[in-house]
Amino acid sequence: MKKLLLITLATMALIACNNRKTGEQARENGTIFYTEFDTPFGMPPFDKISFADFKPAFLKGMEDEAKEIDSIANNPEAPTFENTIAAMDHSGQLLNRVSEVFYGLKGAETNDSIQALAEELSPLLSEHRDNINFNDKLFARIKTLHDDTTGMNLTTEQYRLLDNYYKAFVRSGSMLGETEKNKLREINKELSSLTLKFGNNLLKETNGFKLIIDKKEDLAGLPEGVIAAAAETAKNEGQEGKWIFTLQKPSWLPFLQYSEKRDLREKLYKAMFNRGDNDNENDNKKIINDIVNLRIEKAQMLGYKTHADFILDENMAKTPANVYKLLNDVWKYALPQAKKEAAELQAMVDAEGGNFKIESWDWWYYTEKVRQQKYALNEEEIKPYFKMENVREGVFEVANRLYGLNFKKLENVPVYHPEVEAYEVLDADGSHISVFYTDYFPRAGKNAGAWMSSFRDQHILNGENIRPLVYNVGNFTRPTETAPSLLTLDEVETLFHEFGHALHGMLSNVTYSRVSGTSVSRDFVELPSQIMEHWAFHPEVLKLYAKHYQTGEVIPDSLIAKIDAASKFNMGFITTEFVAAALLDMDYHTQSEKKDIDVRDFEKKSMEKIGLIKEIIPRYRSTYFSHIFSGGYSAGYYAYLWAEVLDADAFQPFVEKGVFDKATAASFRENILSKGNSDDPMTLYKKYRGAEPNPIYLLKNRGFVQ
Repeated sequence: MKKLLLITLATMALIACNNRKTGEQARENGTIFYTEFDTPFGMPPFDKISFADFKPAFLKGMEDEAKEIDSIANNPEAPTFENTIAAMDHSGQLLNRVSEVFYGLKGAETNDSIQALAEELSPLLSEHRDNINFNDKLFARIKTLHDDTTGMNLTTEQYRLLDNYYKAFVRSGSMLGETEKNKLREINKELSSLTLKFGNNLLKETNGFKLIIDKKEDLAGLPEGVIAAAAETAKNEGQEGKWIFTLQKPSWLPFLQYSEKRDLREKLYKAMFNRGDNDNENDNKKIINDIVNLRIEKAQMLGYKTHADFILDENMAKTPANVYKLLNDVWKYALPQAKKEAAELQAMVDAEGGNFKIESWDWWYYTEKVRQQKYALNEEEIKPYFKMENVREGVFEVANRLYGLNFKKLENVPVYHPEVEAYEVLDADGSHISVFYTDYFPRAGKNAGAWMSSFRDQHILNGENIRPLVYNVGNFTRPTETAPSLLTLDEVETLFHEFGHALHGMLSNVTYSRVSGTSVSRDFVELPSQIMEHWAFHPEVLKLYAKHYQTGEVIPDSLIAKIDAASKFNMGFITTEFVAAALLDMDYHTQSEKKDIDVRDFEKKSMEKIGLIKEIIPRYRSTYFSHIFSGGYSAGYYAYLWAEVLDADAFQPFVEKGVFDKATAASFRENILSKGNSDDPMTLYKKYRGAEPNPIYLLKNRGFVQ
């Protein structure tokens, strides 16, 4: 994750709002969060929220929830589902409201003040959570209900919620003795602080490097659009007349694809993969060591052999052995293919008279050459058909044809940055479904990568179906002075992917917030996102949205054929770099003994063990592997591959019946997208598909079997 060192436009608006208070009737800081927002659809009033509102609202939110929990725990009446479980689900609304806004900004529009407050709040929130989890009276009420549900007549969702609360308390240490609880409190505080520090360091490392080019000959091979974007970056940095490439993916990746300057490719790529590993104030190696050891200690206190055992017990995979089997089964197909691809690239180097063995910073450059040679597929020829706005309209059209959804642009509503756009989402009958925000371009104050989250989850309260406020954030190619945002194929796929997560949040239709939307296991949450990728480049779908930004021409069949022909190209590399990272994650988190870890040596041995070739590095090296050290995917990065077994199988009915088959879409919406975590994920999947998923479709999609 990443953040900034400058005051952004949104922050300037917050400061201006603070200043206006002197001329307006002043309100107490934080009170804006005390009730539901009096705005269209309850959207956060970013134009009225100031930075000064956050801390008081957090403190009041924790205080209020503590009182609510105390009231539930000390209720003199016998425990019932309503006075204990439902009451807990309804508690903490103020804290939820301020948290969702604050951490949304921390991810997409941060600054030094937000980062500092996050660090200050981290131990307080950790202690607050532990105070709830270690409330013996509260746990006794939950345990009483969980141990005997006779006569309670619970719905499937209610039983699931009860079971979730019980397991969450047990897994949080409610059954430990006081000495162990106190020790666990300290571990939780440390982990909260360390994971936050990891992300902050990574942001500084990402923002701290710039490849500055001042000689035009050093731009050799780069497409005009890439050069223009670099010139604009330089201009914005006060270095007009030069070109700047950064460690944001839309900047470094095309440079590696097209630059003829091998030494500069090496310089930029090494800066990318050495983030957090530079023996400076932003070094993440010691943090990794401490996180891994604390996770071991915590897992064993809770009765698990390793952190992976602890995490996977709640996932579909259940055990480390099952995860390793999946990863190793795919690895045996992927590595030989990657070796073939490496040999092909080396042959091209040799044919050109290059007197060197290819390295990881050469892969993208020669892969691009081979792709053009084998498939006549030049991504610069294709990008004009993928204007960001057209791609966004494309996912909206897919959602309309599948689920009947319509998207209405909202004007003059508060957003946290001028680049953010908001839409009202309407169901086929015209009823309100959700608000959907999009925020697609990189900024210094934004984390790298792409994600979905919400400012409010769907739930039912006092008989009213509270609809969600969902957002997608990305770091896609920016528009320039001469061209709009033109997306790469990878960016198109990512936009569809994150929109799939958004649908999971938007179409949720459960009663209780704890099981709403994407509140599911890590290896199930990627099913709705990854199945959406299947529509991105389907010929029938491309004809709907892929239109040349200058002429309006629909993408021709010849280009669609090239995209399809090249769809499995470089799949050895793509799969190998992913599985290598997933195995690295598992190797860290299946350790059962605390020890001083030499991170560089650990990673090296982990990759040697599986025979990773030197031309490829893991998709994420340890020191910038934010998924597992600051992003909630520890012992869970495998989940994307696990979910691919599901999504490949789940898309098969659309292959057989039609890409917009209404009955299949209705079943997927009803049994998967609307249900959140209200039932066991495999039960939900089998209701949709009629059987457990067949892994053969994953292997076919990746071109490993016919």
